[in-house]
Amino acid sequence: MCRATDLRAAVLAKNDTAAATLRADLTARGTTLVNLLSSPGSGKTALLEAELALATGRGVPVAALTADLATENDARRLARAGAPVRQVLTDGLCHLETDQVRRQLDGWLPDGTRLLFVENVGNLVCPASYDLGETLRVALAAVTEGEDKPLKYPTAFGLAHLVLVTKHDMAAAAAFDRDAFLDHVRQVNPGVEVLFTSARTGEGVGLLLDRALAAADGARPHRPVMTATAHTH
Repeated sequence: MCRATDLRAAVLAKNDTAAATLRADLTARGTTLVNLLSSPGSGKTALLEAELALATGRGVPVAALTADLATENDARRLARAGAPVRQVLTDGLCHLETDQVRRQLDGWLPDGTRLLFVENVGNLVCPASYDLGETLRVALAAVTEGEDKPLKYPTAFGLAHLVLVTKHDMAAAAAFDRDAFLDHVRQVNPGVEVLFTSARTGEGVGLLLDRALAAADGARPHRPVMTATAHTH
């Protein structure tokens, strides 16, 4: 009898193969995919809007896919930055898979796009297991979510090439313990860079764009220790 774990392994293996092919195809056309993962309400959309606006202002060709179970609200928000944006509605699916991403890109992604940001479904469980063909995987957490977020979701933070803390302007009000958060990140992902940001005040805005461009230019992203045993990029 085929067990549920066997089916999951087969699905992930198929997705990994598709992700490797998509990553190669995007690389051939000069596009770097950045996969953004977070819980709902982390401020991911607000930060991405600021990064897209900065990129378009600098003349960097960028685009974004944003995924939600329903509504096109986030796509409308991101489009204000002036970059090409497309909404992906998952119809209840709690994560994106590579085939969904590829279908959205076919005939839509503009030639010459340097960076493609994928705003994954607001969920730190299911999306963590799915490679989308990204070169850079970013896990985000707001200061209001608690310092133990990395310990509660070790796969999401343990496989990240970069960690962003959002809503840092609210750190004092939330009694956010910066040292504790950093220690928890180090426990699941030793050596990963952690950046502090606030879309409202502008703190750290542009750092994600800088790291993404560096990866596009060939800088090797951080290699998580967990990669070898949990997931392969």
